[in-house]
Amino acid sequence: MTVRELLEQGTRLLGQAGVEESASDAWILLEYVTGLDRAHYYMEMMSAVSADKEQRYLELIKQRSGRVPVQQITNEAWFMGLPFFVNEHVLIPRLDTEVLVEKVLKTVRPGVRILDMCTGSGCILLSLLHEEKSLKGVGADISPDALDVARRNSVQLGLDERAEFVRTDLFEAIPGDEKFDIIVSNPPYIRSDVIPGLMEEVRDHEPLLALDGHEDGLFFYRRIVREAGRCLKPGGRLFFEIGFDQGDALRELLTEAGYQDVAITKDLAGLNRVAEGRM
Repeated sequence: MTVRELLEQGTRLLGQAGVEESASDAWILLEYVTGLDRAHYYMEMMSAVSADKEQRYLELIKQRSGRVPVQQITNEAWFMGLPFFVNEHVLIPRLDTEVLVEKVLKTVRPGVRILDMCTGSGCILLSLLHEEKSLKGVGADISPDALDVARRNSVQLGLDERAEFVRTDLFEAIPGDEKFDIIVSNPPYIRSDVIPGLMEEVRDHEPLLALDGHEDGLFFYRRIVREAGRCLKPGGRLFFEIGFDQGDALRELLTEAGYQDVAITKDLAGLNRVAEGRM
């Protein structure tokens, strides 16, 4: 089979399986298996593919047809222009979360210390450290498997000397005398009754621990808002990624807890995306 025929077959099989981005995913997997970029594809598309690469490619197409996310198959997701290692133990970084990172970057000043609560892959903390070279920070998560991924990403991106990772149930293992200028979090915020209706890629292959925000989706927001104050410096800021319908609830939670300058930021689609407040 030629390279072009293999790509066409992969696209067709994914389309038959109902994968929405069949052409894009077929290409990503072809590039992953063969190492061909777009330019070299057009030079090599009539060349024969070795039997082992053909078999490997079709195995991966079968995985994707079974709704395994393509990022988990290739163990790579791009976020803020950076490549992150991902697997089944962490949420796949999403474009929506870049709104949160960009919002935080507008407020940072040289030398501030950041706590990334529910760090997962570490994409939020490590992107912030990459963009502002003077920052240092801590990534916290309850999952040891997620922390292994975050540490791997810190080494991969050359940020391990400025990033520390701690296993903790929210603030439980964060010392009371350790203060941060910024706390940022993308906690689990999907209502439990919504999870069965999520896309198969998310529902069946991403960690439930990082998705389930309990009955009303606000469980972890309440805890973080209540507990964050002891770890924030005076004037320190708390930032959250939020669901599109959670703006009013987060505004109320932050205001009632005594935060100042409470604000909700929308994304380019006009949906609520970031909540923030100042201690």
